[in-house]
Amino acid sequence: AKARGLRITCDTAPPYFALNEAAIGDYRTFAKLCPPLRGESDRQAIVAGLIDGTIDCIASDHRPQDEEAKRLPFTQAASGGIGLETMLAITLELHHNGHLSLIEALRLLTQRPADLMGLKAGRLAAGRPADLVLFEPDRGWKIIREELSSKSKNSPFDERPVQGRVIRTVIDGRTVFATED
Repeated sequence: AKARGLRITCDTAPPYFALNEAAIGDYRTFAKLCPPLRGESDRQAIVAGLIDGTIDCIASDHRPQDEEAKRLPFTQAASGGIGLETMLAITLELHHNGHLSLIEALRLLTQRPADLMGLKAGRLAAGRPADLVLFEPDRGWKIIREELSSKSKNSPFDERPVQGRVIRTVIDGRTVFATED
């Protein structure tokens, strides 16, 4: 549709370019998402879409569920998981794996969504809100669900080693998050 000139947009979320249906394993409900995870060829197609611009931006798809809703038989378990705290590190895998430059990966999280919505955000510039995230792009850590700040702890990335650690988040010039170390 884009190739035909239609004015449409498309986004994806980290689970869809970082995981495939194998993450469900033995009906692992933390990986039960909506839409569901698909095969490896679909995951690769999403990565290709991010590279060629078919996919415009990356969204968190943050849909936390309480533990009771996820600790049910797979068919009865709620779909969804947390996405905000793991979004940057999982997106940076696109950079670390050589698919995108660092600036291209960051643009999919910041500038592109702001531009699509007509917001004066997504970049640092005079007269614009001072919203920013300070991070160490190569700092390794392991996603441990119990250590996440979200009240809900259901992440499809639990136990995954990643690179890219947020140090501070500033919204409208105010620090709203800072690491303790």
